[in-house]
Amino acid sequence: MSGIVGINKPGKTELVTNMLDKISYRGKNSRLVFSTAYSTMGMVSTLLSSSELEHFKNNNLVSHNLFDCHYSTARENDGTIELKRDVFGVVPLYYGYTEDGSLCFASEIKALLEATKNIKELPPGAKLFKNQLSIEETLSLPDEFLKGPSDKISVRLKETLKSTVTKRITSATFGSWLSGGLDSSAIAALARPELQKLYTFAGGIKNSPDLFHASLMAEYLKTEHFEIVVKTEDLIAALPEVIFHLESFDPYLVRSSVMNYLVAKKASDYVDHIFSGEGGDELFGGYSYLKNIPLADLPGELLKITASLHNTALQRVDRSSSAFGLVAHLPFLDPEVVNLALKIPPELKIKDGLEKWILRQALKDYLPESILNRGKAKFWEGAGVQDIIAEFAESRISDQDFSQHRQLENGYVLRTKEEYYYYRIFQDHFGQLPDFSWLGFTRMN
Repeated sequence: MSGIVGINKPGKTELVTNMLDKISYRGKNSRLVFSTAYSTMGMVSTLLSSSELEHFKNNNLVSHNLFDCHYSTARENDGTIELKRDVFGVVPLYYGYTEDGSLCFASEIKALLEATKNIKELPPGAKLFKNQLSIEETLSLPDEFLKGPSDKISVRLKETLKSTVTKRITSATFGSWLSGGLDSSAIAALARPELQKLYTFAGGIKNSPDLFHASLMAEYLKTEHFEIVVKTEDLIAALPEVIFHLESFDPYLVRSSVMNYLVAKKASDYVDHIFSGEGGDELFGGYSYLKNIPLADLPGELLKITASLHNTALQRVDRSSSAFGLVAHLPFLDPEVVNLALKIPPELKIKDGLEKWILRQALKDYLPESILNRGKAKFWEGAGVQDIIAEFAESRISDQDFSQHRQLENGYVLRTKEEYYYYRIFQDHFGQLPDFSWLGFTRMN
């Protein structure tokens, strides 16, 4: 993983060093701070050595870059800083302005708060240059869907996925989050033949569905498998750390991140690189509510939820991995896979009431039947967390306290007692902020 910070002002080495200190966990191996005639910038990295960072210094550039398709960059250009972010928003980037109007930026808000409370999120696919924000790239539906037999489409999908997994493997050993669901199992199965050793990591409450199915899949693939079995008190104890790294008090995001965080902590003891199956549900129709949408509307809905991943599920993946210097790889969100997935007809994604039908067809030779046909479980449900954290949080907030304090000074109205409990932890870390326009919120049905 890596992290970047900076300000469009020279000679601010102390400030940029302090900003970088706040997110130093994002880069285990190297660190760079430099000043030019116009700017001061900094970078930490797990992927690159200190000598390799000299390339960035020589080009007045800092970058968080994974295979050129997932990136955020800051470059000095014509005396000002130019910011860019990839179209999927896999890699975070925030910016703001100091009291004297200087542009500053950081991979996480805790670093940006060293310079300003004026926080904005750079949208996916956007560029900011000379204070002008423009959208350079967007996800869009194809002019027409693929035609031809479904078996040929499934083979093409399988080969594309194999290629995107293989090109990310840079050593003989690798890690993979493994929930025992279709997506994470698919990535692990495609990676296993390319590796001498694959470490897999699953987490959950004792006897939870994810632990059971992940164990079956790990045995099937002959991986070096680790189970992180947690108790209620472990989940509660982790909340302050999780919210600190997550930089959110959104109930669903916090709930889904606690287990991911604890599993990432274990994984970091064994690997620097780890696979994630994030994106499969959004691209191939993995959520049960999608079966109630008219087929003609399905492509648009899938496009919408894929485009909203950046400050929901992808924020969970980024913060849980970066907290321990892990590099998370997301093959489903490789541009080749995304472009192909968007072209697959909706009737091949949800067919005869079965979600992700074409993906199951593509992987039928790689997965056991029990995994291939497993239905979708929400992240916290599969891990057995379900309502444990929510019930605890709500028990800590009285009706009177919630009624009196649910409306914040910046105008935001907290939706539930659970959200209020998380917000109090968030406030302890970051103080009162003037607005939350930069923060993503999960839609509550």
